[in-house]
Amino acid sequence: MLDVQKTANLAYWEERVDMAAAFRWAARLNMHEGVANHFSLAVNEDGTRFLMNPNQKHFARVKASDLLLLDANDPTTMDTPNAPDPTAWGLHGSIHKLCSHARCVMHVHSVHATVLACLADSTLPPIDQNSAIFFNRTMTDHDFAGLAFEEEGLRCADMLGDPNKKVMIMGNHGVLVIGHTVADTFNRLYYFERAAETYIRALQTGKPLRILSDEIAEKTAQELEDYPDQSECHLAELKAILDEEGSNYGS
Repeated sequence: MLDVQKTANLAYWEERVDMAAAFRWAARLNMHEGVANHFSLAVNEDGTRFLMNPNQKHFARVKASDLLLLDANDPTTMDTPNAPDPTAWGLHGSIHKLCSHARCVMHVHSVHATVLACLADSTLPPIDQNSAIFFNRTMTDHDFAGLAFEEEGLRCADMLGDPNKKVMIMGNHGVLVIGHTVADTFNRLYYFERAAETYIRALQTGKPLRILSDEIAEKTAQELEDYPDQSECHLAELKAILDEEGSNYGS
């Protein structure tokens, strides 16, 4: 049972619950990095106010009420008692300040996406339906320069100018996914990790790959983009499972 008084005093409760569910499922799918990595969600029109997970809290324990409400234009943020992780502030703060179309930002070091990011050629070829989702819709950062403090965050934000490129394969680092909502972004993150796993496992066979033509890959990607309500239904089902299990994510 939710604490009604607590929820009444916190803004953006529905968004907080969606975010908490995404954290819990990322942990369940082993797409976490201990107490590192971060998700954020813009809550105002220009995208500069955003929710983000608190510093050094495991994804598996994040609750809706834990999320920080931050302002990308506030230079005193890192001086506050409940300051976010400095790399999270550097990366997510910069993106929300400079890329208004990046409403939701999810950054992880999930295993297969990170393996892809470690290859000399980090291209994800369209070898199946899942990988075709990302045909001509990703970018690769070739200039990793250490932890994502503010300077590195600004450099990454500068690469996200094309709203059609919603996945950044962060060379030598991990993956960053953007979207319009929590559901949209988590769904994209989930399928990118699935697609990367299929590709890595296909490479491990040493056999030649059966790569889709550009025409079919683009057709498939567009069909999946236009598929009705898939991401919303995906998140709704994940929340329903958590609710049935008695999870406290929504508290």
